Amino acid sequence: MEPLFVYYSSTSLNTHRFVSKLDMPAKRIPISMKEEPPLIEQPYILICPTYADDDGSKAVPKQVIKFLNDPANRSLMVGVISSGNRNFGELFAYAGDVIARKCNVPVLYRFELSGTPSDVSKIRAGVNKLWRPLTQKIQKTQQPLHVKVSA
Repeated sequence: MEPLFVYYSSTSLNTHRFVSKLDMPAKRIPISMKEEPPLIEQPYILICPTYADDDGSKAVPKQVIKFLNDPANRSLMVGVISSGNRNFGELFAYAGDVIARKCNVPVLYRFELSGTPSDVSKIRAGVNKLWRPLTQKIQKTQQPLHVKVSA
């Protein structure tokens, strides 16, 4: 099983450009609140931009909240990567902190705006390292149970 990214990107497309550079399977959370979010059926890493005001209370986009309000989607998230603008100081990439705390997953990485080539390399390497043992664990749990039946 390949790593899967689920991401939200606004009309600025910063996050979309970044995810495209990763060149890995990804599903986008729709911009419109009228559209249904995707239903995810395998472990994934969420990539979320930060839209923080002065206190960070609106850091996580409403579309991402709607997506995570589905217990099935929430249960398959293995970590979060967040983006932001360093101009926000302590609130840089703050959406990742909020999501990690509420969903009990780790923040795996933070990047600025649409990321750098170094960010892409670090995430690819980190995700592949994370995914190998995860895939092995899933494969072990999916092994058929062989039971010897005696007559």
